[in-house]
Amino acid sequence: MNIIRVTKEFRWEMSHALWQYDGLCKNIHGHSYIMQVTVKGSVSENKTSPTYGMVIDFGTLKSIVNSTIVTVFDHSLVLYKESPHAFSSDLFERLHILDFQPTAENLVSYFAKRITEKLPKDISLYKLRLYETATSFAEWYSNDNL
Repeated sequence: MNIIRVTKEFRWEMSHALWQYDGLCKNIHGHSYIMQVTVKGSVSENKTSPTYGMVIDFGTLKSIVNSTIVTVFDHSLVLYKESPHAFSSDLFERLHILDFQPTAENLVSYFAKRITEKLPKDISLYKLRLYETATSFAEWYSNDNL
């Protein structure tokens, strides 16, 4: 059995505010997010399969991540439900009120859960790296979250 890790990168724009934060990030502001998704699995040895020689078709991985993360959160405003920001879906079409503070750390963990739920049973999420800025990122590793 040949276990390989493959990675695909995704990009989207999203705004958020950090409730009770003592710096500028308490204000609504946006980021150009970059997320690297690494999955792990066996290389298909089935010569009759269209995915022969692959762990997962990159198109399949793209479809999973786009449908669960990118198209949901792109150009949206993300806020913690306890935040006093008085916004409604009447004001913003793409408003997400979450049960947690929308930090890079919490978002990467949340995204890992959502992606894991959609992966084929023989593929596992190995790592997520979520860039909030060009020089700042949070990482999630499966080994750390067993």
